[in-house]
Amino acid sequence: MYVILVYDFGEKRVNKMLKLCRKYLNWIQNSVFEGEISEVRLKELLMQSEAFMKKEEDSIIIFSGQSQRALDKQIIGKERSGIDLFL
Repeated sequence: MYVILVYDFGEKRVNKMLKLCRKYLNWIQNSVFEGEISEVRLKELLMQSEAFMKKEEDSIIIFSGQSQRALDKQIIGKERSGIDLFL
């Protein structure tokens, strides 16, 4: 599946998340990654992030779909804004 992953982590944890995401996806911008990934590998990435993520402070947003045109939005942790539209 095709995934866009965006994260917002506290200053002490942001570098750990950057290094973790680089193992699985392509880094396209600060805290933004994209690429093809299997569901198993995505779950593996998320499980590893739980080791240092503080869900009351940090967030991960995942847009996923079969292609770049059809994406589903999944929010893990604290939602930063109520915008539901992705262009």
